[in-house]
This record gives sequence, C-alpha cells and structure tokens, in this order.
Amino acid sequence: MNYAEWEQTVPCTITSDSLWKATAYRLALFAADIGWEDVTKLMHDPRTRSLADQLYRSLGSVSANIAEGYSKGTGKDRARFYEYALGSARESRDWYFKARHVLGDEVVEHRIGQQTRIIQLLLKMIPQQRARTLREADLDYVTEE
Repeated sequence: MNYAEWEQTVPCTITSDSLWKATAYRLALFAADIGWEDVTKLMHDPRTRSLADQLYRSLGSVSANIAEGYSKGTGKDRARFYEYALGSARESRDWYFKARHVLGDEVVEHRIGQQTRIIQLLLKMIPQQRARTLREADLDYVTEE
C-alpha cells in the first residue's frame, strides 16, 4: 500500500484534527501502520523477535510524541516532545537497518528513507518551537517604596 492509498483509509476523526496538517505526524502515522507487516515478518524468525518488539515500539512512539507535543501550550514543551519523536525516529531507522537480513534491502531502504524524511522535518520543527516563547512586553514596573 502506498501513502495515497493509505491516506484514504484514515478515519475522518483523525484527518479532521488540526494535527493532521503536520506532515511529520502524517508520515510517522503511515510508517507505524505499514511497519505492522514488517514486524509481523520479523516475529516469524526467532532471532528477530525482540528486534520486532523494539521496532514496533519506536515506530509507534514517533507519531505519539508528535501528537502529544502538538497539544502542549508552549513552544518549549512542544519542542521537548518533538525531540522525543526525533529520538524514536532515529531508533526506528537503526532497528530497520538491523532487520535488513529478514526484510530485504528494498523494504529496508524504503523504510529508512521514510524515517530520514521524518527526522529532517523534526529537525526543522524543533528549533521553530524553541523560538516560540510567550514573552511579556517590556514594561516599567513601578513599586511604591
């Protein structure tokens, strides 16, 4: 299934949320969804069962942390969760590389490319959020002495 086909299967309760506008979230959700088949294949080989668990957890963590960060009230809080997502995306990419012996080079190359794109987006989002702070206008405070 390609991204366009997958997107048609996502319920409107998700696509109508403003979070859906975040490209990194959409790509991460897609990656976790198609990762299901990869993990299922890895579970059939006893040597990669623990790898499958780690991969599925890290894939799911990317979109979950983007979603949680998106809901935070300050840029600093959002950036922190986007950094968690960044770590999970890098972790997923690492697990995919290790899974290449079972999944095959073509699948792994595609999945690593997806994670790399998500990483690139997050690396732009994090500093943007860090720059967003609520600042009070400079005012002269008068105190009675």
